[in-house]
This record gives sequence, structure tokens and C-alpha cells, in this order.
Amino acid sequence: MNNILLLILVILAAINLIAFLLMLLDKLKSTNPGTPRISEGRLFFLATVFGSLGVYVGMFVFRHKTRKWYFLIGIPLLFIQNLATAWLIYLFFT
Repeated sequence: MNNILLLILVILAAINLIAFLLMLLDKLKSTNPGTPRISEGRLFFLATVFGSLGVYVGMFVFRHKTRKWYFLIGIPLLFIQNLATAWLIYLFFT
């Protein structure tokens, strides 16, 4: 496997793991009123920068943000955008 491709995959895995763990952290903070939460904008930002899979899996594993229509529609759309961008980057470097 190409070293650049391996590096890209490791970075994508790290971003998605961080996004997944932030969904868990926000879910835990949501049970304690008055604690500062992770903003929805930050979660969408992570989804935009290739963390959409982590956010999407975290939504359903932790049952968090599943009632918000903009998460139910926006995160899968960002996942498609992430795949398209990753494909274009791959085509550019090969």
C-alpha cells in the first residue's frame, strides 16, 4: 500500500474516532444540567472535515441527536460529500 494512502487513512480514522468520542462526551454531558456542552456547530464542523462517519455512528450508538432533522439529513449528506472529496483527492494524487 502506498505510504501516502496509508497516512491519509490513519488521519481519517483519527478524525472519525475523535468525532465518535465527542458524540459520547456530549451525550454524557447532556445528562447533567448546567454543564457546558459541545456545540452542534462543532459537531457539524467535525463532520465536514471528514468526521461524518464518526458522528453518524455516534448518533445511533449513543442515541444522541437522532431527533434533530438537520442531523438526520445533514450528516449523511456530509458523508457523501466526504466520500466524493476523498475520491477526487485520490484521483488527483494517483
